[in-house]
Amino acid sequence: MRVVAQRVSEAAVAVAGREVGRVGRGLLLLVGIEKGDGEREIAFMADKVLHLRVFADDQKRMNLDVQQVQGGVLSISQFTLAARSKKGRRPDFTNAEEPVRARELFERFNALLRAAVPLATGEFGAMMDVSSVNQGPVTIILERTSDV
Repeated sequence: MRVVAQRVSEAAVAVAGREVGRVGRGLLLLVGIEKGDGEREIAFMADKVLHLRVFADDQKRMNLDVQQVQGGVLSISQFTLAARSKKGRRPDFTNAEEPVRARELFERFNALLRAAVPLATGEFGAMMDVSSVNQGPVTIILERTSDV
């Protein structure tokens, strides 16, 4: 499982020109579910995201997490994060989880987040337009494999 987390002052997602999700201050998550991912990886990553200290405290140090700043999360499924590009020029997506299982795990991941913070999502499997104002910029890549 891979998640690209961006600290944002705002982020939104639209499908076919219609906005389906928006957050103000918080995190934009691009979420890639890979073959072999399961409940352990989902729980680990949700906990990691919720406690990722990327927001400034009074001393301007990154010491606060999204819950502490009462931020929101915009979670976007992005199977292309499972891409491998070691050979050739065309990305290989064979490590991406099958859509039915990926949707199930993505929804479970979002349920864990929703229990702790305001959550908005994109539309699984849709062509989406994602916009954000990356604050900092702060972008963190989080990974968890099923063999760890």
